[in-house]
Amino acid sequence: MTKPISVKLTTDEIEMIVDALEVDMEGYVESAKEARGNNNRADVATFTEAATRIQTLMAKLRDLVGDDD
Repeated sequence: MTKPISVKLTTDEIEMIVDALEVDMEGYVESAKEARGNNNRADVATFTEAATRIQTLMAKLRDLVGDDD
């Protein structure tokens, strides 16, 4: 189980984290596409889950700074 923590960040710092997460998510999306092409269902599920979790986190962070991108 994960426990919540509080960290004070500036909006610029949150935007930097979101940018880095976006690049990371794109890597997982590409890996899922490759795994799908190789009929590797386990990897497709793993990479898709990772991309989805990153997308969820990005949305939470964007909500904090009011970014609608």
